[in-house]
Amino acid sequence: MKIFQRGTRSLFGEILDWMLTPLLLIWPISLALTWLVAQNIAGRPFDRALEYNVQALTKLVVVRNKEVLFSLPAPAREILRADDSDLVYYQVLGPRGEFLSGEQDLPLPTLHHKPVYGEVLLREDVMRGEDVRVAYAWMDIDLPGSQPLLVQVAETLEKRKTLATEIVKGVMVPQFITLPLSVLLVWLALVRGIKPLAQLEKRIRARKPDDMSPLDESAVPEEVAPLVSSINDLLSRLKASLATQKRFLADAAHQLKTPLAGLRMQADLAQRGGDAEELKKSLKQIGKSSIRATHTVNQLLALARAETTGRSLAQQPVDLVHVVSEAIQDSVPRALEKQIDLGYEGPALGDTASRVKGNPTLLKELVRNLLDNAINYTPANGQVTARLLTDRFSGVIALVVEDTGPGIPEAERELVLEPFYRALGTNVDGSGLGLAIVKEIAQQHGATLSIDDADRPGHPQLPGTRVTLRFSGTGPG
Repeated sequence: MKIFQRGTRSLFGEILDWMLTPLLLIWPISLALTWLVAQNIAGRPFDRALEYNVQALTKLVVVRNKEVLFSLPAPAREILRADDSDLVYYQVLGPRGEFLSGEQDLPLPTLHHKPVYGEVLLREDVMRGEDVRVAYAWMDIDLPGSQPLLVQVAETLEKRKTLATEIVKGVMVPQFITLPLSVLLVWLALVRGIKPLAQLEKRIRARKPDDMSPLDESAVPEEVAPLVSSINDLLSRLKASLATQKRFLADAAHQLKTPLAGLRMQADLAQRGGDAEELKKSLKQIGKSSIRATHTVNQLLALARAETTGRSLAQQPVDLVHVVSEAIQDSVPRALEKQIDLGYEGPALGDTASRVKGNPTLLKELVRNLLDNAINYTPANGQVTARLLTDRFSGVIALVVEDTGPGIPEAERELVLEPFYRALGTNVDGSGLGLAIVKEIAQQHGATLSIDDADRPGHPQLPGTRVTLRFSGTGPG
């Protein structure tokens, strides 16, 4: 049950509702319980007075000449009935049930159990249409064959109700003051308790759009710390995403500047109108620059796709034999153009031991970049070989691409994995993104990457390069 209904959900309102609703519901229950307790407390002194009156009347019963007599002096009768708010009745019945004194119509007690002599008992009853409280006692008379004598005193309940009402007023009236005060204190405590959330909201709103630094978790309550931690994690991922985008834009601008400048220069030379041979040279250079620009754009897009969407793409069991075969087929024209022997060594298609869990599009991009990089740096009449090796015991699958090129000095093997870095002393035309793309995709597939010299004894001038990627296979099936 909610006392306060709102159109929009508010954390402050929700907590306030659940704190005030029990408080407001308990108050009427407390009122009812107080009334019941007050009636019980208010009745005790009057019950004792009734018991005293019964005991006093029993002392006025005497036996003379084997006859039971009861005499209540007039002053005592007046004192017994001297009450402005309640009516007091009494009754004395002899040992044979004969009426001795008092009101004849006073109801008799119900005998469920054997009478207890000398003990004053209490009961509720009705006298002349009014509820009364009755005290009664059975008195044993020392006469042969006599029955016990009954003495009863009854009183209406007006004084009891009045006293109970006064007790309830004395208890509940202060609550009319303390209840609003309690509500106010609950409100103030809730405002103070929720203040850190308001301060956190102000700190977040006051931030500049480019401020991706983490929020201070020490300044928030323990219950809010997980939320702040999640926000900091989101800020960290958002910062990395923005950094990737900025780097992509900067790299794209930097790498496209040279081919585009070459295109503009060759176009200017062609427009000047020279002989046909010069025009052909300019058009040929324009073609080369456009090819280079296209290759650079494709590489940049591949790197951006690998960095930003690789972890969110669906992964599935992928047959590396199929992926490597397709990549080799795509690279055959370039290998033939450079007169390079492009080969494959490894399992045949359909071998279940060569499967890894990953994204087939990115894995094909990885293999294609490895082959492109090897072909670019391998001189004419050289060799480029792709191998797939499977350890059936550990489930590790190794993809090895080996070439007969100039190799990569050990000091530069970490640097060539960074975007746009190219080994010194080479005149190969490239974007410097191939191995960076390979590194990013390998990381997203949990693969380890290593670069070594190829096993070519007797050829120190062209040691060759061997790039090895180790995957954890999915196993058969």
